Amino acid sequence: MRNENAAATVVGALRTPHSALRTSAAFTMIEIAICLAIISFALIAIIGVLPLGMNTQRDVHQETVINQDATVLLEAIRSGARGINDLTNYVTAITITNTITGASLNVSNNYLTTGARIIGLLSTPSVITNVAGFRVVATVRSMSGLAAEKPPQTSGSILFQDTFSYQVVCMNYPVAPAGFAGLKLDGIQHELRMTFLWPQLPNGNLGNGRQTFRATIAGQMNATNDGSQTLYFFQSQTFTNANWP
Repeated sequence: MRNENAAATVVGALRTPHSALRTSAAFTMIEIAICLAIISFALIAIIGVLPLGMNTQRDVHQETVINQDATVLLEAIRSGARGINDLTNYVTAITITNTITGASLNVSNNYLTTGARIIGLLSTPSVITNVAGFRVVATVRSMSGLAAEKPPQTSGSILFQDTFSYQVVCMNYPVAPAGFAGLKLDGIQHELRMTFLWPQLPNGNLGNGRQTFRATIAGQMNATNDGSQTLYFFQSQTFTNANWP
């Protein structure tokens, strides 16, 4: 009897109507297609945001490098530093231009052999013997960033050649203290403007990065001849008393 009941149950299951089978089926092809379409829209949105995030990360990194390098250069010029010979590994070219006449002087790389020469050129006043318009432009490889890109890495290596580079424009204007015109206090205060332009591309063009740093430097400026160039250094601790009438 039990065997007959079991056989009847199997036969009944085999005879289950098709409508009952359809009610227990999985997703249809239309539902799967809709799901794939939704996932595709989500992936497209994520892929579209990914380059924006990478560009933002790159821009933040470059701005951080510029801020750190600007602090080093600004303090070196402010203090009239002469012994930062490590700068020779990063400053690759310096050009001094008279923006009024258009004349320019490209300083040879063979001359940029000491930190004193680099700082002395970057400190060149924009007004020399009452002639205004002098501007100093230096091409610099980043001093901050990955250690693998820094010396003693050989100059011919791929990492060294691909180092983040920029240009810095130095303008050094004398500021006459109010009420002391014509007195000895005229030449003891300068406004230094350093404009950083980045990145410098392999073809020499510059990107869209722009940032200007300004500082007021108090102290006399000393000029000295070194080879074929005149170098200028701030003496921030040296002042001259005014000749009072």
